[in-house]
Amino acid sequence: MIYKLIKKAFSVSISQAIEIGILILNDDYFFNVKRKRPEELFGSALEYFNNETLSSYAESKSIMRTQRKITMRALEILELKENHCVILDAGCGPGFVAMYLDELGHKIITLDIIADFLKFYDIKDLNPILADMCYPPFQPSIFDAIISISALQWIYKDSTLVKMGLDLISLFKSFYTILKPKGKAIFQFYPKNKAIMDAIGDIIAKNTNFHGNFVIDNPNNPKKRKIYLILKKE
Repeated sequence: MIYKLIKKAFSVSISQAIEIGILILNDDYFFNVKRKRPEELFGSALEYFNNETLSSYAESKSIMRTQRKITMRALEILELKENHCVILDAGCGPGFVAMYLDELGHKIITLDIIADFLKFYDIKDLNPILADMCYPPFQPSIFDAIISISALQWIYKDSTLVKMGLDLISLFKSFYTILKPKGKAIFQFYPKNKAIMDAIGDIIAKNTNFHGNFVIDNPNNPKKRKIYLILKKE
């Protein structure tokens, strides 16, 4: 399912949508997750991922398999033209996504705000950098692609908070700057409701030159639903 939420959206025909197993989503689509997720219960990822929670997360084979599967789907949506791209894994956690991308032959730079994640496994070859993904410390036009799996919901979870909006604007502007021309960014994340998606789309349209869409897999199955945001630098 392609959700043309962003004003400057990719043009995707119905035939193309059917070909990749998704449908064009109309504006009547609605969802609201009632169960509170960790990002709602804790002020930040730094607060949530304490020693015990961090270890449990990083050692979970189930989470590793899930993130690998999500990354495979993200790569399908990205449609990278090269086999050896320079990719930033933004909000990399313990490095599950980056390890898989490295196996595929891409050159990876990993970035996370939580130092203990970057040290949990030996990922020196994945170029770990301790930094806030909203303010990435990179020169312009160096990445072919940016992948961020299960991180964006920590950055933007309440459209009424000005600070979150400013952080998100900085993130999208920064990502636009550090991507090469024609570069792409993809986010898989867990928004609480459609209102959050509307707000994100509005921020992108008003503050960047990105073109993009939301892609929603299994939109009517809350347990299997996965939401992706694909953006292209023109």
